[in-house]
Amino acid sequence: MPSLKEVRNRIASVNSTQQITKAMKMVSAAKLRRATDAITQMRPYSQKLTEMIATVSASAEVAKSNPFTTVRDVQRVLIIVVTSDRGLCGAFNANVGKAAVTLVNEKYASQFAAGNVEILALGKKGGEYLSRRGYKVNEAFVDIFTKLSFANVRLAAEAAMDGFVAGKYDVVELVYNEFKNVATQVLQVEQMLPLVEAETTQTKKSSVDYIFEPSEEEIINELMPKALKLQVFKAVLESNASEHGARMTAMDKATENAGELLKELKLIYNRSRQAAITKEILEIVGGAEALASA
Repeated sequence: MPSLKEVRNRIASVNSTQQITKAMKMVSAAKLRRATDAITQMRPYSQKLTEMIATVSASAEVAKSNPFTTVRDVQRVLIIVVTSDRGLCGAFNANVGKAAVTLVNEKYASQFAAGNVEILALGKKGGEYLSRRGYKVNEAFVDIFTKLSFANVRLAAEAAMDGFVAGKYDVVELVYNEFKNVATQVLQVEQMLPLVEAETTQTKKSSVDYIFEPSEEEIINELMPKALKLQVFKAVLESNASEHGARMTAMDKATENAGELLKELKLIYNRSRQAAITKEILEIVGGAEALASA
C-alpha cells in the first residue's frame, strides 16, 4: 500500500490536471461558438455559388475548355490535409492522417512509390503525422490557423490551383473533418481538381433560356476560381469548428476521468490513513502490555 505522502501528491497532481482540462473545455466551448457561427454563415453562400456554377456550366461548352476541368493521366498528386496546430483533441488529427494514408494506398500507390505524391499541410499536426511516415510534406501554409482568414487560405488554394494549371499536379485531393455537432466530425475526402462533370452539374439543366451578360465564358472563368478558393476556405472553417468540438469532448471526458481517479485515490488515502492509525494503536497497546508485564 502506498504511503500517505505519495497518495497526497497524486491527489494534488490529479486535481491540478482536472483544473487544466476544465479550463481547456471552457476555452474550446467559447471558440466553438464563434467557429460554428462562421461555418453556418458560410454554408449557404458556398451552396449557392456551387448551384450557380452548375447552372451556367450545364449548358456551356466553354466549361469543358476551362483549365480547371482538364483531365490528364494521373502522374503527380497533391493532397491538401487540413488538421489543427495543437493536440489534446482526441483522434481528430490522427483520423485525418489515416484517411490521407488510406487514400494514397487505395488510389495513388504507384504515384507514391515513384515519389510523386505531395502533401500540402494546413495545420501542424497533419504535416507532422505524414512526414513521420515518409511523405513529402509542403509546410508553406502549415500555420494557417495562427491567423485564420480568407486571405491566408486563398494563398494556399491559389498555390494548388496554379500548380494544377502549370501541370505540376494532375489531381488535387482535399482531406478534412466536416463539422456535424460537438460530438461528431465526419471525415471528407473530396477531389478538388480537376473539376469533373459530376461536380459541375449537380443540379439538373434548367429549361429556362438564360441571357448572359457578360458571356458564359467570362462568367465561368470568373466563378470557377472563386468556387475553388471557397471550397478550401469552407474545409478550413469546417475543420476549425470540428477541432474545437473534438477538444471540448476530449477535455470533458478527461475531466470526468480525473474525477473518477480522485475518488479512487481518496479511498486509497483513507484506507492508508486508517491502516496507519490502526498500526499506531497496536504499537501503543503492545507497549502498554509490555510495561504491565515487566
